[in-house]
Amino acid sequence: MSVHVVSLGCRLNLSESERIRAILASEDDTVVVNSCAVTAEAMRQTRQAIRRARRERPGVRLLVTGCAVEIERDAIAAMPEVDGLVANAAKLDPRAWNAGEPAAPASSTHSRGFIAVQNGCDHACTFCIIPQGRGASRSLAVGDVLRAVEEDLTRGAGEIVLTGVDLTSWGADLPNTPPLGSLVEAILGAFPTLHRLRLSSVDGIEIDPLLEDLIASDERVMPHLHLSLQHGHDLILKRMKRRHLRADAISLVRRLRSRRPAIAIGADLIAGFPTETEAHHAANLSIVEELQIVHGHVFPYSPRPDTAASRMPQVAQPAVRERAAELRAAVASVRDAWLRSLVGRPLAVLAERDGTGHASNFARVRLPDGVHPGQIVTISPTHIDKGLLA
Repeated sequence: MSVHVVSLGCRLNLSESERIRAILASEDDTVVVNSCAVTAEAMRQTRQAIRRARRERPGVRLLVTGCAVEIERDAIAAMPEVDGLVANAAKLDPRAWNAGEPAAPASSTHSRGFIAVQNGCDHACTFCIIPQGRGASRSLAVGDVLRAVEEDLTRGAGEIVLTGVDLTSWGADLPNTPPLGSLVEAILGAFPTLHRLRLSSVDGIEIDPLLEDLIASDERVMPHLHLSLQHGHDLILKRMKRRHLRADAISLVRRLRSRRPAIAIGADLIAGFPTETEAHHAANLSIVEELQIVHGHVFPYSPRPDTAASRMPQVAQPAVRERAAELRAAVASVRDAWLRSLVGRPLAVLAERDGTGHASNFARVRLPDGVHPGQIVTISPTHIDKGLLA
């Protein structure tokens, strides 16, 4: 075998894992676990992935990088399965892996090219430990982003996805503090043949006017917005130290829908945050319907040591799990109605390697035989099968 990279957690990790795989392309018998530590459950999954990788590949060199290496370094280093650690901030530097110059892969592993344009975070949400694992916010210069886009397009990527820990803070540390909208505009201008540009999770309150206009009006920017929303009640948002209120999210979505009615809304939502009452939970449930959230990532709150939220009065775990299930059911109901509304409509679908693809609104579609990964095909689905349009 050659190098095998196990990627856990966020889309940024997925993007970085592709770079790591390229850096280590000439290495033999190496496994890398690109870890996540955003919650206690993520740490459990990281340890589980390390043990599984060692069981499945007992004779290889097993290295761990990612946020867990910064946040629980001693615990990860003490695991008998682990041969070495690579600092999160150094994981895209070939010297950190004792590797030579990175070799570009012959073709992209994914139909979509994930480009990490931003890393780190300057905020201090009370539930989040990621700033400790990722460090301060830092942005990739426009020229570097354009070169990365060109490389992915040359390798055949049918869609470019911009990712970051706090994507909408891109540019704050660059000269003249350009907004993210200016980067999106530069990419669209530099690559007129790029048909699909997608944003990963964004902080709605940080969306600048130019970016909002491009999302609303440019057909090459995918009609899909995933909000780092977290909750639907203002008091809980305040206790999370988020910078938006419920009304801000509602206003943003209303403005975008008025100009681009087909836009699909996704959101991260936390169930059972400390001090959450039944009334707070009801507000969380109602925001799903109000925003018509069709791509929901629901996280049952679990206390992360060394965060402010872990020291707040906790909600009992059975109630947390029950509320998370109710949130997932609310999203599933909205999503099901949305999928039914798409039956019979022509959808431009980017084919991936597993026989499915994603429409521009990120609806997942089962594809007929003979469609190759990276192709964009028009599909008019006739029914829904196990949550997929088909």
